[in-house]
Amino acid sequence: MDEIDHRLLGLLQDDAGRTLFELGELVGLSPSAVQRRIARYRADGVLLKEIAVLDPRRLGPVVLATVLVTLVHETFEHHRAFAERMRETPQVQQCYNVAGPWDYVVILAAPSIRECGMLGNRLFKSDDNVQRYETLVVFDTVKTGLTIPFSV
Repeated sequence: MDEIDHRLLGLLQDDAGRTLFELGELVGLSPSAVQRRIARYRADGVLLKEIAVLDPRRLGPVVLATVLVTLVHETFEHHRAFAERMRETPQVQQCYNVAGPWDYVVILAAPSIRECGMLGNRLFKSDDNVQRYETLVVFDTVKTGLTIPFSV
């Protein structure tokens, strides 16, 4: 990957809706050269998917919660089962296996506090392999993002 790749990937992370012409103007390439690079990113698995980011404040109430989880048994199979259940649950926005006193950090989204509680009960309280979990309700979103930085 060269500097143009890094600039192009940064632009795509910022707004994947830009036209090939706009992207080309910003990185100094023709639209067809930009298209070839983007096709290569997809083929190489660098560009996994392009998504629309919605403003939850315009769509009705959304409750976000961060859940810290510790498992009872930490075998490969137990971790695999937990991770698979998180992947299969649409309300799980993010899930990270972490080091330290907790095994996982899970970000949930639900339409109400009540539904967030019911979701927590279903995902964590009813799981015999969850030793402990702590739910932190989000009051305000300061920053969100999935952008991978190319330089500091």
